[in-house]
Amino acid sequence: MKNIRTFSVVPSLPPELEPLRTLSYNLWWCWNHEAIMLFHRLDPALWERVEHNPVRFLGRVRQERLDEMAHNDGFLSHMNRVMEHLSDATRSQAWFDKKYPSHPTRIAYFSAEYGLTEGLPVYSGGLGILAGDHIKSSSDLGIPLVGVGLLYRVGYFRQYLNLDGWQQELYPENDFYNMPLRPVKDDAGEPAAITVDIMGRQVHAQIWRLEVGRTPVYLMDTNLDRNHPDDQVITAQLYGGDLEMRIRQEILLGIGGQRALTALGIEPTVCHMNEGHSAFQALERIRRMMKAHGLSFAEARTAASAGNVFTTHTPVPAGNDMFPPNLVERYFNNYWPQLGLTRDEFLGLGRIKPDDAHEPFCMTVLAIRLAAHCNGVSALHGDVSRKMWQGIWPEVPLEEVPIDHITNGIHAQSWVARDLAALYDRYMGPSWRSLGFSASPQAVDPMADGHGNGSGNGSGANEADQMKRVWSRVGTIPDEELWRIHERLRARLVTYSRERLRCQLENRGAPQAEIEDASQVLDPEALTIGFARRFATYKRAALLFRDPDRLKAILADRDRPVQIIIAGKAHPKDNAGKELIREIIHNAREPELRRRVVFLEDYSMSVARRLVQGVDIWLNTPRRPMEASGTSGMKCSVNAALNLSIPDGWWCEAEGNDTGWTIGKGEDYTDRGQQDDVESRSLYDLLEKEVIPTFYNRNDADLPTEWLSMMKANLINICPVFNTDRMVIEYTEKFYIPSAEHTQSLFSESFGAARTVAGWKERLRDEWPGVAVMEVTEPPAQELVVNSALPVTATVRLGRLTPEDVTVQLYYGPQDAGGTMLTTDTVTMEDQEGNGDGVYRYKGAIPCRTSGRYGFAVRVLPRHEDLVTPFLPGKIRWG
Repeated sequence: MKNIRTFSVVPSLPPELEPLRTLSYNLWWCWNHEAIMLFHRLDPALWERVEHNPVRFLGRVRQERLDEMAHNDGFLSHMNRVMEHLSDATRSQAWFDKKYPSHPTRIAYFSAEYGLTEGLPVYSGGLGILAGDHIKSSSDLGIPLVGVGLLYRVGYFRQYLNLDGWQQELYPENDFYNMPLRPVKDDAGEPAAITVDIMGRQVHAQIWRLEVGRTPVYLMDTNLDRNHPDDQVITAQLYGGDLEMRIRQEILLGIGGQRALTALGIEPTVCHMNEGHSAFQALERIRRMMKAHGLSFAEARTAASAGNVFTTHTPVPAGNDMFPPNLVERYFNNYWPQLGLTRDEFLGLGRIKPDDAHEPFCMTVLAIRLAAHCNGVSALHGDVSRKMWQGIWPEVPLEEVPIDHITNGIHAQSWVARDLAALYDRYMGPSWRSLGFSASPQAVDPMADGHGNGSGNGSGANEADQMKRVWSRVGTIPDEELWRIHERLRARLVTYSRERLRCQLENRGAPQAEIEDASQVLDPEALTIGFARRFATYKRAALLFRDPDRLKAILADRDRPVQIIIAGKAHPKDNAGKELIREIIHNAREPELRRRVVFLEDYSMSVARRLVQGVDIWLNTPRRPMEASGTSGMKCSVNAALNLSIPDGWWCEAEGNDTGWTIGKGEDYTDRGQQDDVESRSLYDLLEKEVIPTFYNRNDADLPTEWLSMMKANLINICPVFNTDRMVIEYTEKFYIPSAEHTQSLFSESFGAARTVAGWKERLRDEWPGVAVMEVTEPPAQELVVNSALPVTATVRLGRLTPEDVTVQLYYGPQDAGGTMLTTDTVTMEDQEGNGDGVYRYKGAIPCRTSGRYGFAVRVLPRHEDLVTPFLPGKIRWG
């Protein structure tokens, strides 16, 4: 067939219902229960069948039904009320505008996936869900942010199990024209597109726009006829293909993403890289500055890096994208000359040891080297990340490696059950939903940080205090009211699980008796444990099944029954993960477990929402410290469920205050089998001795008073902290605002400051080999008393550098028996005199605040007012 012409068909809505079209194309609806119910009223069954995709939904609702509702006063009133709320959510003054009026910040947020709603399946798991929640809170808070990503034709795979319980994969194609996104048009009314050179071919990518409240997300798609067939499939599948496909996707995401922003007329002051997939954007940003302003690579790197923020989510080296040098060379041999770099200089940007010709090119290293701010996603993950990447700063003490942390959160409105949201409104007021539209004058007063300049020095402290006050009102909720709602949600989960299980069994051709038995599984009144996540082996999905006999005794107790609902996907190439699923399916077929263990196939945002809203306990059993953060337990917390978790990721910061139970104490093991044995026994003990008795211990009103007390403590202590409003405010005040202001200062006067800093760094690089601590003197050995001080003098050779170029410090702290410093502190030494030959004498004193054995050293660091961190790779001298 030739000369095929295309056209689009859109839903036919009566004029009275035309606002539904506007609503369907703004994903704000997906975190507004009234908006969701508006679609649900039209056709509840169809709404579920189209997986909550409003565009597809409106195109399939019977025309008679649309015509009927166009004259239904109740429906029209409901619709108008929702549209007023949408207008308020997208146009009203929000937190950022109130706290930082007229601030020049503009953030571009790069992510390989976005989990915004199940009706737009371009996500695989936690990284994408976190990105989606980040975007939603940015909208609520009014953060001037745009998202950048890729639009995948098949997204992530759909899962089903065969009769043996082995995971199978389906790859249905996304129909973009029946999804809540639209192609961006250029001035001529044609679809906007950009080009990227990939292996000598010009690859074209169309730009699509998603509306997420007031925040736009732009996604690129290469499935265009004008592209070579090999290039049309670059955006075919999320995380599909080999290393070659991965590097092509990441070139499009990073380099193409920057070009898409330019085509759209968006010039960000800050670029946030959500994981290393988008690190090439930092190179393109440099290249564009060099070309537009005549800067050298060093000058453009100084200016561009000041506005780059990088978040790493991966706690193991193997989880970071690494490419062989020859692969990078094939794709970038025409690119590095545009940066004025040699092959080795270019490859060195992605290596821990730049001169190691055998080291692969790591996207995480590239992002770290080209970002002013780097962070992990929990306090523990920050520690793990500093250990992983300490080699970039080989002589910097571990605790000072410049990788911070901002603990993840969840977008509460996207995950809380409608019934509970109404309960919270009743007893806490609407402020619990978001600081974006409910912040009090105190919370948004620029003077409230105590510095009078709105600089965010409090890093969201006022906002956090406000949210804690709001959530403290949970104590006023009557126990019976909270418990009856929770019981209702558990019963709904049981009904949903039975229906879904029946469909699964029918689809896989199970025996009729097994299909019919699906309506009898689970008990709506039993203690219900949820476990759902990616089936990677380190998450230890089978830990609960390690002692089958003990587990059977726990689950089959007639007086105190327990049941487990499990969901999750293994990566298509992860046979070990698939084997875990198969093992669970076989265990679930045991007579004692058949009605107590259910595996829900095809884990998605929709399944996750049902689970976190209906379970009593969320089980989390990763092998510490391999869970960077985790957010599923937070989603349960906002629904008043409790956590039972290994002390890993976010739970290390949340445990305590009667918010749940912790498995073990975070001990280190060399034998993984022993670790699994010990921690599985600890899990069984907690269930038998604490969790189950607490749940089933009821008062005369049949209320579990101690359990309810823990539910409320959970809401009061976890919800105001582990949410994306707090998280995004932290990013804004710790990273975005400082980065934007620093970038603006470097850009000023035709990049004069950037040129100055780059020149200073070049001089520093040339002169640093001559820097040395020549002599350190202290008083003769003696015992000092508490509250005295140890005077120290150091002679330092700076060569042609000056004291203004460096900081000389005393680095000191108490020692253990092996001579390791337990904690450390620093004192800046003062320059006393120079001898004229580049040698200077410095003096300082170490305060002796507590007794014990101490150690100290003298060190020299670079110093410049425009340095974000004094720890430049390879620029530290110890004496």
